[in-house]
Amino acid sequence: MSLDPTLVPDLQAVLRDVPDFPKPGIVFKDITPVLANPRLFGRVVNAMSAPFRGQHITKVVGVESRGFLLGAPIALALDAGFVPARKPGKLPHRRIIERYSLEYGADGVEMHEDAILQGERVLIVDDVLATGGTADATARLVQRLGGQLVGFSFLMTLDFLEGPKRLGPDKVTSLLSL
Repeated sequence: MSLDPTLVPDLQAVLRDVPDFPKPGIVFKDITPVLANPRLFGRVVNAMSAPFRGQHITKVVGVESRGFLLGAPIALALDAGFVPARKPGKLPHRRIIERYSLEYGADGVEMHEDAILQGERVLIVDDVLATGGTADATARLVQRLGGQLVGFSFLMTLDFLEGPKRLGPDKVTSLLSL
């Protein structure tokens, strides 16, 4: 997907797995080494935004919390506004919530009710696509607010969890498939 043939191996060299974080049995994908390297970080932002250049994106929604770190510079690269999608109770103004089911319980994601205007073209950004539950709930929020979902951009996809299938593989872009 990336025009830069060295990007994937460069990412694989610095991304690290942290076993049993945040809880036993989970292998956390730590992207902080990417963020610490300004050249590599810039290449990632360029590659994640490239498929959406010329698609007239007006808002980029970053999913809490690592989606903020990638989404804000991608919004700048696309000359778009940035909208944070947060866990419930974290935004200060009037907000709208979308709930979703987890393997063991439920969660939710919120945006300000005025964050996306009718007809705005929206890209959703996050670091990892796993099952797609949070991204799908975020997409439903975008649609409830009147936005047109153009697509999703992820740094990496955990393919064995079938997130792209849930979101629609034609809407999902990812730099790494694991």
